[in-house]
Amino acid sequence: MPEKEAPRWPLDVTARTLHDYDSVAESFWVGTRDHDVTQNYAALLDALTGERQLRLLDFGCGPGRDLLALTAMGHLVIGLDGSPVFADMARARSGCTVLNQNFLRLDLGERRFDGVFANASLFHVPRVELSRVLDELFACLVPGGVLFCSNPRAFERDWEGFKGERYGTFLTRESWLDVIARAGFVVERHFLRPTGKLPEEQPWLAVVARRPSA
Repeated sequence: MPEKEAPRWPLDVTARTLHDYDSVAESFWVGTRDHDVTQNYAALLDALTGERQLRLLDFGCGPGRDLLALTAMGHLVIGLDGSPVFADMARARSGCTVLNQNFLRLDLGERRFDGVFANASLFHVPRVELSRVLDELFACLVPGGVLFCSNPRAFERDWEGFKGERYGTFLTRESWLDVIARAGFVVERHFLRPTGKLPEEQPWLAVVARRPSA
């Protein structure tokens, strides 16, 4: 059976997005390395009970901030990013294995990870490809494994397009939860960020979803 090819236009917009990240990689690291995402780490790890070392995929790892944090907690973490510059930076900073894979051309294997940490990454997948990418993340998790994702949300209606040189898919809370559930996940909880703000001041939607055990 021939390899399934992603449509040309999503690959084009993804290439433009990755080129922009490559061009600002060092300033991106400086601007994001001190962001407090401990609430997001806890959301994933609290859903994966037990003291054992977890096998985690940092999906869209960027220059390595979350790889460093999750590894320091004692877990075995593999990074993945479409930007070759980010992938190199993440390897150098963390010492972890980092896969340089375009989100539209993933090769993750099956039942490989206990958890997937997708922080501010899935929204870069064009809507036409989002279900397929979620299917691949579902397949790479062990039964009972957990996907954590955090994405900017649309407040009134779904839309997608470029913001500057980066392409994004901006879905409402209801649409994000629906597309994740349609991939087979059971959504266990979701919350808006940043904490302590009114809903209209919380543009980020965080979701904890599990691959069923059976």
